[in-house]
Amino acid sequence: MNELKLSIDQVNPAVLWGPNNDHFEIIKKQYPKLKIVARGNEVKVLGDEQELNSFQEKFDSLVAHIDKYESINVNDVERILGAKPSAKSAANGDPTKEDKFANGEVLVFGPNGIMVRARTPNQHRMVDSLAKNDILFAIGPAGTGKTYTAVALAVRALKNKEIKRIILTRPAVEAGENLGFLPGDLKEKIDPYLRPLYDALDDMIPAEKLKLYLENRTIEIAPLAFMRGRTLDNCFVILDEAQNATDMQLKMFLTRMGPSAKFIVTGDVTQIDLPKKQQSGLYTALRILTDINGIEIVYLSGEDVVRHKLVKRILEAYGDIQ
Repeated sequence: MNELKLSIDQVNPAVLWGPNNDHFEIIKKQYPKLKIVARGNEVKVLGDEQELNSFQEKFDSLVAHIDKYESINVNDVERILGAKPSAKSAANGDPTKEDKFANGEVLVFGPNGIMVRARTPNQHRMVDSLAKNDILFAIGPAGTGKTYTAVALAVRALKNKEIKRIILTRPAVEAGENLGFLPGDLKEKIDPYLRPLYDALDDMIPAEKLKLYLENRTIEIAPLAFMRGRTLDNCFVILDEAQNATDMQLKMFLTRMGPSAKFIVTGDVTQIDLPKKQQSGLYTALRILTDINGIEIVYLSGEDVVRHKLVKRILEAYGDIQ
């Protein structure tokens, strides 16, 4: 009987073996003639030479997948090993009629096995549209994934070295609360308004790398007013909550665009927090920019809501009193 020793120092054993050792059990089932023992960062395998050679080839592919994508799931393990899909894989992996996009192309592999995908038809339209256009407007109610999908597209572009920087911005407009009464300096006052952008990034970039990106300004998160006078080039720029930008602010933002930039503007015209006498610049932009080549508008709806199922019902209920 031959022995094979493999080191897995370069990957997280918890990711490799899966929750409740699900991946480890699939591997053992695929190689019943081998005795596989995993301790810490070392794997010891006993068996005949031909089986060991096959095992090492497949095992190296598993490790390479994790090294590249920072995650792996049951479907990936079974595909790489050539194993017959298990009941758990079928239950968790097969797209249903209602969620036929759930197993679509992964936009970003985040930490802790998170896979960020476009999950609805209109989210897919966002992905397809940005491949053909340099400015995209994504308009829809809360929970439709417009901001999350936009951030995922930006992070993907950064990882693929298509751009050098990501700039995320929002108008710092109070939603029924007074900014001046918040404690702290300007950054501490503004950060709560930008928190949803930080939350999306947390799902897509490991904490230490995100901290580095923020420190060296590879990723910049700032209020819309800070964009004035700048030329934003070789970067991916997202204006979130654009319904709270005035006509002049939105014009200022869109004219910051450099020759090698991608812009996404997201907004919800049902949640305008501007003073009552002040018109949202988003209405004007959607009216006058519709027919310009290179700009596309994607409208998301309650059908795209990917939060708790009650969110869709809440939106429908409030729609009756608009």
